Amino acid sequence: MEKIEFLDLGQQPITNNFLSNEAPQNEFLYNLRVGYDQATSLVSLMEFIPPIKMFNENYAHRASQSQTMRKAYKELSDNLKKKFKPKSILEIGSNDGVFLKNFNNIINVGVEPCKNLAKITNKIGIKTYSEFWNYNLSNKIINEIGLFDIVYSANTVSHIHDLEDALYSISNILNKNGIFILEDPSLLETLKKVSYDQFYDEHAYVFSIYSLNKIIKDIDLEIFYVEKLNTHGGSNRVYFKKKFGNQKVSNNIDRMISEEKELGINKFETYLDFSKKIKNSKKNLKNLFNIIKDKNKKIIGYGATYKSSTVLNYCKIDKNYIEYFIDTTPNKQGKFTPGTHIPIIDPKDGMNETVDFAFLGAWNFRKEIMNKEIKFIDRGGKFITHVPNPRIL
Repeated sequence: MEKIEFLDLGQQPITNNFLSNEAPQNEFLYNLRVGYDQATSLVSLMEFIPPIKMFNENYAHRASQSQTMRKAYKELSDNLKKKFKPKSILEIGSNDGVFLKNFNNIINVGVEPCKNLAKITNKIGIKTYSEFWNYNLSNKIINEIGLFDIVYSANTVSHIHDLEDALYSISNILNKNGIFILEDPSLLETLKKVSYDQFYDEHAYVFSIYSLNKIIKDIDLEIFYVEKLNTHGGSNRVYFKKKFGNQKVSNNIDRMISEEKELGINKFETYLDFSKKIKNSKKNLKNLFNIIKDKNKKIIGYGATYKSSTVLNYCKIDKNYIEYFIDTTPNKQGKFTPGTHIPIIDPKDGMNETVDFAFLGAWNFRKEIMNKEIKFIDRGGKFITHVPNPRIL
């Protein structure tokens, strides 16, 4: 792949490296640069971060702690059981089992390199391989368990640096009429929303349907259906089959690729324009924070997400602007945000009468948050977002 750089988001930390110390020594930082491959129109980081720095026994994200995600996975699992009637399912990036636990009457297997999460799923009876996904692991699972009817992966394949090997390995472990379901942030929506926080250490790639179609041309996989989702600020759920599998190919794929091409997803100039919009977003967000602080108003952060780390570090928004973040994840509480070193506390302690503004680190859960924080809104509290442009909601 010959990547051309179009975006430099500056020095960034490991997004899941929540700190125990407000002033850490030798915090790992890297230059977050993003590029475009002209042959495939694939968008990816210019340099990948070693996986062990990101996915280890300290991994903080627990998918089951979001009501939105629990509901989404339950609905998806019900639909898959009804439509495909699988007898076996493998999930790559099984996290804490929020998806797989809906399949307790069939063979359900997880792959999760973060040992703290794999312990959770193994304990509740979901066989989980605490290893990185690759061709050798696919053969190991085939030898021990067999081929699978469904392979599912949400927000994980975009993390795997050797994309070709990952896809070959998935094709390898599917039975002849098996399906692979890929769920990942949509490049189209990222461009539309100027949601540059989709780029961080874990997100080696942000996919378009156009680029995926090019990447799989030499692999025994074919896209047969695509769904648009609202999760994670706009995602695609892409259904693949074996090239001689019995699933019918939908005509919505051509429509979606046409929509992507209309936006210019296959033209480098589109990304240069995107980069300019991001620079304006940074300037406008910083100006908004300065106006609020000049009025002596208290700003906190709502949701110490991985995505928010990109925004805070790129825009240089630290504890001089945001007093603290609130987050429901227990193993983030009592720690500090990576790079910017803002304290993270329990919402019970932080969402109080003294708060004037809350910056939506978890902007993609805006609806859930605003339904939850009616009291804050009723007393005049306001939320700040940077998507699709910096503003007070």
